Parts: sequence; C-alpha cells; structure tokens
Amino acid sequence: MAENKTKPSDRDVHAFIAGIEHETRRADAQVLLDMMARVTGFEPVMWGDSIVGFGQYHYSDESGREGEYLITGFSPRKSATSVYIMPGFKRYGDLLARLGKHRHSVSCLYINRLDKIDLSVLEEIVADSVGRMKEIYPQWSA
Repeated sequence: MAENKTKPSDRDVHAFIAGIEHETRRADAQVLLDMMARVTGFEPVMWGDSIVGFGQYHYSDESGREGEYLITGFSPRKSATSVYIMPGFKRYGDLLARLGKHRHSVSCLYINRLDKIDLSVLEEIVADSVGRMKEIYPQWSA
C-alpha cells in the first residue's frame, strides 16, 4: 500500500516564512498565513520542507494509497506560490474568472503575485473548499 511522503513536521512556520529569500514571495506568504489561519480556524503546520498546511484529513483511494494530508495550505515556490484547494476547481469557474492572474491544475492554484489577484475571491475559494472538505471527510481534524 503506497503512502503519502509529505507529512507534518515540527519545523517552525514563522521561521520558514522569514527565511524566504524572494521579498515578494515572503510578503505574500505572510498575507496567506494570516488569511488562511483566520478563514480556516486551524493553526499552521509545516508539511515537509516547504508547505504550510492548515488542518488535516485521512484519505484512501482506489489504488490503495492512503494517509493524512492538509485540508488547505500554500507553498511559496520559485516560479509561483502554490495554493492547495484539495477538492479541486470544478465548482469555482465563476470565482476563478474574477480571481485575476493565475493558473491551476487539479488541486493547485498557481499565483505569481498576490497584488495581481482579488484576495477576497481567493478567501472565498479557500473558505468554501475547507467547508467541502469537512463534508467529504467528516473525520477531519485540526
């Protein structure tokens, strides 16, 4: 049975953010940290070396893979900041159209700069996705 390699760690979230070299990514990470903590009600936790996660849930899929993963979170990468919207984007077409400059994959939203998006729209997407995750995975936890 395959297991998720990305796990919560005891690394300090604030030290991680303070150590981000790119000034804009560091400032954006602080904004996302504050917003996600407020919107989710969860304490931030480092997942692996570079993901700041909020909440967690237990999953298992058809392939036999199972484990724990973050409900939402972000990672300031070199090319863009990744925001994790775990239930995906199928129901967010109207919101994505209003969000501003971004790209997305199945459950990752890629944002180059927060000043190029509507942060209130991102907040709405994050809040709704956390609510959806609570419905899909009622055994979620902080």
